[in-house]
Amino acid sequence: MKRPLVLAIGAGALIVVSGFAWNYFNQAAHEQTHLQLYGNVDVRQVDLSFKIGGRLEAVNFEEGDAVKAGDIVASLEKADFEDQASLAQAAVQSRMAILEKLERGARSEEIAQARAELDARQAAFTFAEATLNRIEPLAAIGADTHQQHDQAQAEHDKAAAAVAAAREALELLVSGSREEDIKAARAALNADEATLSLAQRRLSDTDLAAPNDGVILTRVREPGAVVAAGQPIYTLSLSSPVWVRTYVAEPDLGNIRPGMVAAVRTDSGEQYDGQVGFISPTAEFTPKSVETKELRTSLVYRVRVIVDNPDGGLRQGMPVTVTLQLDAEG
Repeated sequence: MKRPLVLAIGAGALIVVSGFAWNYFNQAAHEQTHLQLYGNVDVRQVDLSFKIGGRLEAVNFEEGDAVKAGDIVASLEKADFEDQASLAQAAVQSRMAILEKLERGARSEEIAQARAELDARQAAFTFAEATLNRIEPLAAIGADTHQQHDQAQAEHDKAAAAVAAAREALELLVSGSREEDIKAARAALNADEATLSLAQRRLSDTDLAAPNDGVILTRVREPGAVVAAGQPIYTLSLSSPVWVRTYVAEPDLGNIRPGMVAAVRTDSGEQYDGQVGFISPTAEFTPKSVETKELRTSLVYRVRVIVDNPDGGLRQGMPVTVTLQLDAEG
């Protein structure tokens, strides 16, 4: 009777020891493949402000309201900016007309008109020259007065100058615009187009859009207020992604890297997907310069985990548990 009892007790002890051993080695294997960290949620906040100054026309959201990326949360009065854009547009159109005229050169009708003008001046010169030729011999013998001769000479010279001017005008029309004039007109057009682009951007900047999904935390200004560029209108709490601030001990530092997949779990059991985004290159709390081996291994480094927050369940300061799946060789 004693032998079977001893065997039974031995078998039971073996089972118990095997259970403890299995549990120990299973825990060790889990610890080798996973790293568990503890931290708190950091929700990013951003102050929303205009790039330009002006008078607030509309403030469209209240504190606590949810907004989507691209929603117009506030607007400035637009009249002044619309006038500036219209003036700039008119200047561009004027410059374009001048440049187009220079590039095309004179029309055939203008050239024909210049030719006719030259012919008329040439005819007037021929008449003045004939008159002068007729009066000169008479004046030489005293049959005509010197005053009449001087007047004929003046009319002759005036007609000659008019012919020269008409000929130069015709040559300018035929040869077209100078390249320097065209380049100057094109540069002026570029400057006016840049002014128009700036005016249009300033007009579009009168609408303030939310940069991301979030919740309005603070509404700082009200309609009618005159605000300067960069002056906050709202404080927006971004919904996603959010950060988890946690710390890793120095011995585990070599096991993690940016981009590692992370599982973030709240105390209520909700789980969110994330990844390691930043690992501090320096210790958060620096020990004395002379340190023991034990103190050196107690150093911790700050880690930022970026987490998707689609349901808005992660809130500022919330404690969470972060689980990292380590590489097989780690």
